[in-house]
Amino acid sequence: MSYRVCFVCTGNICRSPMAESVFRARIEEAGLDGLVEVDSAGTGGWHEGDGADSRTVAVLAAAGYESGHAARQFHASWFSRLDLVIALDSGHLTALRRLAPTPEYAAKVRLLRSYDPDAGDDLDVPDPYYGPMDGFEECLEMVEAASPGLLAAVQQGLEGRAA
Repeated sequence: MSYRVCFVCTGNICRSPMAESVFRARIEEAGLDGLVEVDSAGTGGWHEGDGADSRTVAVLAAAGYESGHAARQFHASWFSRLDLVIALDSGHLTALRRLAPTPEYAAKVRLLRSYDPDAGDDLDVPDPYYGPMDGFEECLEMVEAASPGLLAAVQQGLEGRAA
């Protein structure tokens, strides 16, 4: 059975698809692409079916990442099939934990930047949607910085299954 990770932001067109693309690349580089499934969703459904924001796509492409994506809304029923639900900011964390039907499911929700040992106290990835292009570049930097720690946590989760 695959280890499943879902990244969640507000509309699923900027931060979470970026995190999904970056982390999928890290999973492939680690040789875990057959063992780990990575996807993303939004806390709301405003953009369901839309592709990622063009600025997200441009930043990902410039950094060498693939970005095929269609936005969708996160549903409480998904908790049962997911191992980790990665929130991009504290608002998403709160919303997802409230949506979780049990305390065990709520415990699956973590902030992405909590996996970056250099993140400090501010664990939110700022929403770049209403700002200039450098906000998208900053978002990518934050996602990339957290990815090694998240990868280590997923690898530990996989080892726990084998035991």
